[in-house]
Amino acid sequence: MRDRFERSDDLYRYAQDLLPAMRAGDADATWMYSQVQDYCSSYASSPANYGRDTQAIAGMGLRTSAAMSAARNRVSARCARFSPNDDLSYASILGNRLRAAKAGNLAAEASLLTMDHPLQGDDGYIRDLIERVRNSLDPDAYFALSPRMGITSSGRRDFYGPVSGSQFSELAWQLAACRLGLPCGPNSVLMTNYCANGGICSQDPDQDFDGFVFDAAVPRQGATVLNGLVDSLVGGERTKR
Repeated sequence: MRDRFERSDDLYRYAQDLLPAMRAGDADATWMYSQVQDYCSSYASSPANYGRDTQAIAGMGLRTSAAMSAARNRVSARCARFSPNDDLSYASILGNRLRAAKAGNLAAEASLLTMDHPLQGDDGYIRDLIERVRNSLDPDAYFALSPRMGITSSGRRDFYGPVSGSQFSELAWQLAACRLGLPCGPNSVLMTNYCANGGICSQDPDQDFDGFVFDAAVPRQGATVLNGLVDSLVGGERTKR
């Protein structure tokens, strides 16, 4: 199911194919439908404006302009059949993730915490959720939880755990997700979202997320620290840089 999300050239068709299972209450189908919504929402809200913005970015001549416009063009192509009428709004995404979480999808449940709409708001539930994600070794759940484990949790490491509270910790959860099987290649959803939405783009079109992080996002002296955090999340040894 996840593999098709990564590979499909027509995410509208993929979303339509998910609908029967989603309407039947399938947790994984509902989660993946929300992933499509999230990926395509910026484009679908106004395809014409999205295209104009992409052209403007391409014409700026900045260091990241070519990569960012290429990523946005990839989003436009994959999401081309969506329109504002399809309701890819934040409220719709949140609603679908709530349904997926209640039906048992752990990644959706983790994403609700990062969206500040956890299934339950008490500290005991949140601690238990973090522990369940960590024990699951589910790459989607790791990645969904990662924003909450970054700067947002600063000053509360005693609550969120040792891999929390810094930009390094957010990256550690994301790199751990890659090591556990999340697609993190050059044109993956992860790399495309970073570049198309945030302007955080690799200058090497063949670089994966792991390579990009250690090449451009982490100072050399921080690599050992980050490697240690990743190893603590997934276990085992990683080739040191």
